[in-house]
Amino acid sequence: MKDHKWNVADTITSVRIAASLLLLFVTPKSLGFFAVYTLAGLTDVLDGWLARKKGMASDFGAKLDSIADLLFYGIMLIRLFPVLYQMLPMEIWYVVTGIVLIRIISYGTAAIKYHRLASLHTWLNKLTGVAVFLLPYMIAFSTVVVYSWVVCALAFVSSMEELFIHLFHTSYHADKKSIFQ
Repeated sequence: MKDHKWNVADTITSVRIAASLLLLFVTPKSLGFFAVYTLAGLTDVLDGWLARKKGMASDFGAKLDSIADLLFYGIMLIRLFPVLYQMLPMEIWYVVTGIVLIRIISYGTAAIKYHRLASLHTWLNKLTGVAVFLLPYMIAFSTVVVYSWVVCALAFVSSMEELFIHLFHTSYHADKKSIFQ
């Protein structure tokens, strides 16, 4: 493995890690929460784009990004699940559980087939990520339940697409945009 030089994209990813940790200490649904949450989301978009655009993409950066993503989503689960659990009908949680199981099967399939933790950057996965990211902003609106069902439908389709790609393709390509590609 070649030596990695710390770069701007890595710094931006580190800001997401710090922002994620800060979210543990701000009140959900407060102005401070949304400011830090938005910063974390923007760094998630910016770090990968900048790394690819400026030729700074690396295995280290991809792993740091995955760690930042896991930390961010883990903390969001801790901070927002209690709020959403009270707001959303139980049926949504059954669907979410099913989607998580499909994702686990997909990741397991990729791990067995490609001997690595593999997540794809399909258009549907990106769209699902945006939809999930917007969910906390939707809490203030009466349409949060409808929006949550739309997110679940989108997440189910994107999860199935990723699973089918892992099942039916012979090699791993992280930037595969669609099952039809």
